[in-house]
Amino acid sequence: MNDASLCRPTERSGEDVDIIMARLKSVKAFEKFHPTLLQQICLCGFYECLEKGITLYRQGDIGTSWYAVLSGSLDVKVSETANHQDAVTICTLGIGTAFGESILDNTPRHATIVTREFSELLRIEQREFRTLWEKYRQCMAGLLAPPYGVMESGPSTDRMPDKENLINNSLGSVYKQLNKWSAACECDGMWKKLLCSLVVQILIWLKCQPEERLKSFVENIAKLHPKPIIKVPSEKILRAGKVLRNIILSQAPHMIRDRKYHLKTYRRCCVGTELVDWQMQQGSCVHSRVQAVGMWQVLLEEGVLNHVDQELNFQDKYLFYRFLDDEQDDVPLPSEEEKKESDEELQDTLLLLSQMGPDAHLRMILRKQPGQRTVDDLEIIYEELLHIKALSHLSTTVKRELAGVLIFESHAKAGTVLFNQGEEGTSWYIILKGSVNVVIYGKGVVCTLHEGDDFGKLALVNDAPRAASIVLREDNCHFLRVDKEDFNRILRDVEANTVRLKEHEEDVLVLEKSNIRSSSHGGSSPLKYTVMSGTPEKILEHFLETMKLDSQFTESGSYLLGLLLPEILKRVWASQGSDQERLDYALNNKRRVIRLVLQWAAINTDHLQEEESSLAFLQEFYMAVSEDARLIPALKEQLPELDKVLKHNSEDGKPSQKKHKVLLRQFSMGDEKLQKRQPIKSTDEILFKVYCSDHTYTTIRVPVSASVREVLSAVADKLGSRDDLLLVHLSSAGDKTVLKPSEVSIFSSLSINGRLFACSREQLDSLTPLPEQEGPSVGSMSSFELMSSKDLGYQMTLYDWELFNCVHEHELIYHTFGRHHFKKTTANLDLFLRRFNEIQLWVVTEVCLCSALSKRVQLLKKFIKIAAHCKEFRNLNSFFAIIMGLGNPAVSRLSQTWEKLPSKFKKFYVEFENLMDPSRNHRAYRLTVAKLDPPIIPFMPLLIKDMTFTHEGNKTFVDSLVNFEKMRMIANTVRVMRYCRSQPFNHEAPQATKNHQDIRNYVRQFCVIDNQRTLSQLSHKLEPRRT
Repeated sequence: MNDASLCRPTERSGEDVDIIMARLKSVKAFEKFHPTLLQQICLCGFYECLEKGITLYRQGDIGTSWYAVLSGSLDVKVSETANHQDAVTICTLGIGTAFGESILDNTPRHATIVTREFSELLRIEQREFRTLWEKYRQCMAGLLAPPYGVMESGPSTDRMPDKENLINNSLGSVYKQLNKWSAACECDGMWKKLLCSLVVQILIWLKCQPEERLKSFVENIAKLHPKPIIKVPSEKILRAGKVLRNIILSQAPHMIRDRKYHLKTYRRCCVGTELVDWQMQQGSCVHSRVQAVGMWQVLLEEGVLNHVDQELNFQDKYLFYRFLDDEQDDVPLPSEEEKKESDEELQDTLLLLSQMGPDAHLRMILRKQPGQRTVDDLEIIYEELLHIKALSHLSTTVKRELAGVLIFESHAKAGTVLFNQGEEGTSWYIILKGSVNVVIYGKGVVCTLHEGDDFGKLALVNDAPRAASIVLREDNCHFLRVDKEDFNRILRDVEANTVRLKEHEEDVLVLEKSNIRSSSHGGSSPLKYTVMSGTPEKILEHFLETMKLDSQFTESGSYLLGLLLPEILKRVWASQGSDQERLDYALNNKRRVIRLVLQWAAINTDHLQEEESSLAFLQEFYMAVSEDARLIPALKEQLPELDKVLKHNSEDGKPSQKKHKVLLRQFSMGDEKLQKRQPIKSTDEILFKVYCSDHTYTTIRVPVSASVREVLSAVADKLGSRDDLLLVHLSSAGDKTVLKPSEVSIFSSLSINGRLFACSREQLDSLTPLPEQEGPSVGSMSSFELMSSKDLGYQMTLYDWELFNCVHEHELIYHTFGRHHFKKTTANLDLFLRRFNEIQLWVVTEVCLCSALSKRVQLLKKFIKIAAHCKEFRNLNSFFAIIMGLGNPAVSRLSQTWEKLPSKFKKFYVEFENLMDPSRNHRAYRLTVAKLDPPIIPFMPLLIKDMTFTHEGNKTFVDSLVNFEKMRMIANTVRVMRYCRSQPFNHEAPQATKNHQDIRNYVRQFCVIDNQRTLSQLSHKLEPRRT
């Protein structure tokens, strides 16, 4: 055969092919091959003979050929690192085995192959091998390792013998199920790697010749088996367990004792229900039994508390749990000193566990089999899914479906490969915690995915191999996983539950079937349908058809409805009928329309007063109802309420009668800030200074909502200039932003000390900040320290409430979608957001302008106290602003100052910082707000973030239809704001002091430095960097 196979394939004669075929038939692995396949192999195969110790290729190389062993043997070596010197031989390949099938999907070589002795090989190059594989896949499957070697079902004359076929199918099943099985068992990265190695070992071992199998397996299994890993709890949780155990032994020693159950004794155990009962009595931070379960789950996950039968979930039941310290024999009881220390640390420990508990409780729920999850469990998962970026575009129904099938998966070690490029897609993943690298062979790391991102969906949707490898970027990563079967089922169910209404062959309304039935009709009621998308007119028609006359207006998209009510008037109000049936139908329809208009008018009072067209529509609508009331007397009872609404809005807001209010220096540092705040409307006017490059200024009078183009026109008129002017926002740091002509409502969106300049393009580079923009050079500590912290917190809350109460709900929508689209002002919202920045900078300014170390320590204490009082008054906006101010680099770097802060205040500060933890979409903050009753002043930047998140993550139009699901999500965020203001602010004021008015004036006129560079320089002067 040698001479024949040494010839180039194109040069081989028929005799050469016959010689090669005879040799191949003598190898058992080829004897069952179809003659045509053997002939093709003979025509394209190359013969290679190699001496002992020759490396055929290395792990990680790009494959170019496939090989079969004709004689001799080769070692398969695998290395965990890039260093090939530490490679471990996992098996030996003998006569009849094949390798190199990674060339089918261009993945790197998984192992290094070295000849063990003189060996003869058959080699087929990549292009020819792919051609053979596509044509004779079933015949060749017996030579390949899974996933390629798994036989396909269906009849074939070229199938392997039944016994061999059974082995290959079984192994393929094991290989495919490995990821699911290891995740369900919560194997960490190292154990999963061990399982993968064992499976690979078995797969290749079974392909070796019988005489090689036992020796290969015995030699290498010991090298694969690592020593058992005992999970070491973190110091914090270990200490938390000790504190709780010591307190229990001090207060209720009977809780930890030997217990008998079913004739078996369990030493030094606690009962789940007793632990929950005890924790509920310990502090104000434990509000419910569910919360307490989550806190104990934190200890259970880290092995500080253990179930006697090693169950992974803590349960509020008569089940036995044992502290880690009680696992050992003859552990001494805590001393009096230890009990005292534990007593002092108890509240901090409970606070720590209460912050970690919700996440642990969620993981506990996700570990349950989907069929074992309760209704409450599903609701908790659903609430979590609402805040995951990757799922923002999905409908409520799909999110609820996902809550029932998601599986929790965690991996302990960075570098763990979740799946490889080219593998079959079996699951979709969402990152709950941590980050991963996306690696494409030949390109390396192409991107990094973080918490809230997802991956793996494309392979499921397209039923294609993985397009990249996913590698853990850090330790302790958590994922939510949806397996392929559930993924496909949900997609099928969504389409099956979708109802599409068409007109002229085009979709005009898309409804989704809901599982919730109307309670008013009992079990026999029809299913409820939720609007997903549609044309505006069809959405409104559907809304009218399904609304009840006694219902409250709670649907989303009230602004959209307002724009389209004239359309309803034309389409619905015109329906008349001569007979009684048509008359009743018309009456019900018209009542619904009246009900809708009244509720719309109640929500949009300001909008009605500002928009002449809206007021005109209301007048036209009133006339139409009056006219129809003559034919349908039952409508007369609706007229007085409509008349009242019309008169109220006509008297207060009729454009012809309204006088424009001039807001004298409304956004400056003047005395106007001392007056009670009133809502600013788009039609209000403002007197505003616009500066020139030489620091002179002109005062213009324009509407608050004026565009940049209108402002420049007013400036040019005052200056008598014909030059093309630019309007520039100049910050105190000298940063210049040229404003676009279409931008509106610019006055309220300037930075704290920012100013507007009008100049020609040639003058742009010469613009410099005004001296007044630098801010104060001396702090206000001398007067500030004499003021009561509680009074300061109360007055700040009063002012913040005035600002918050002025913000109209529509401003959130204008801000999110772009106010230039509406030509409306967002001045009230801008000023409230500006206030947040102002308070932050006030904190930083005061600290950086305080030269005495002892005074700075007093300042830190003062700000922490004020923050505590703001939290007490439910003013979370100022609370967050103060804590973020203390966290500013210019303040946080003052190590000498922080070192001298008493530990009591440090603990408060750490507690407050934890509430600001942004992880899991500010979960800590959201849980805190959920427990508060209105009135609440919310953390406004987070509401803005939620609106932006929804807007950018969801298309406004889907297939030319309004995406009503997006409108619903935006409405939910707006409702949060409405809920916060659903009760008037009536906190009892602190006892009046002599300087009451001074405090009020002070908190409304903060003077701040808003240049971070200046603040950093001041900070370094106070405490130079240590060398």
